[in-house]
Amino acid sequence: MAQAYLEYDPPQALKPFIRKIWTYVADMDGEVQKIVPDGCAELIVHRGAPYEELTSQGWQVQPAVLFAGQLTRPLHLRATGHTDVLAVRFEPDGARDFTDRSMADMTDRRVAMADLPMDEEDLLEFLVERAGGWTIDVRVRDAIAGLADGAPVAGDRTLQRRFLDRVGVSRKALGSVLRFRSVFDRALHGDNDAIAWLDAGLDAGYFDQPQLARDFQRYLGCSATQWARGQLALARNIAAA
Repeated sequence: MAQAYLEYDPPQALKPFIRKIWTYVADMDGEVQKIVPDGCAELIVHRGAPYEELTSQGWQVQPAVLFAGQLTRPLHLRATGHTDVLAVRFEPDGARDFTDRSMADMTDRRVAMADLPMDEEDLLEFLVERAGGWTIDVRVRDAIAGLADGAPVAGDRTLQRRFLDRVGVSRKALGSVLRFRSVFDRALHGDNDAIAWLDAGLDAGYFDQPQLARDFQRYLGCSATQWARGQLALARNIAAA
């Protein structure tokens, strides 16, 4: 299957809020793919045929432009034609002012967005103009940085509420996702040896192999072995942070 994935840094004015801009182009393959939580919300622009996603009501075609909140479980997608995606990956706390809604209301949801440019240059210009009015909650940003540094999960109730509002999940939940991704990203880069995976899990803060296995089931919906046997081409490109 012909495919091309590219990502790059956003303009300087957007860097406090947006981690990466990425594009993905591929021929239709009909495979069901699993997208793994990565701790970031995204703005997705389908310039080609929109994906279908598996919902409780069955397969449903996604909107042409959508905002995808935090994931706490795997997202199943299926191409409906030629894929041409332009996407904005926000910082974990970077999308609150873009949506002007609590991120807790957007968790595990994909919401249609109207009146947004679909051209790459126009979209970035639009976001730069909007970002002039966006803000960062310093306490929340520092709490996220603490997770990356392995700091204990703690905080008063005010911080907990602000964190949930800005990020969409609790600090503990985000820490769990980031810990899992530190192992999953190693697997994405080709290290499929079970011992190496366990070592990576212990380095990331997992106590033992069963704990790591539970998170694979939670965030991928399958075991590490089952995932490694699959051909998750889309996950290798879209899920990579």
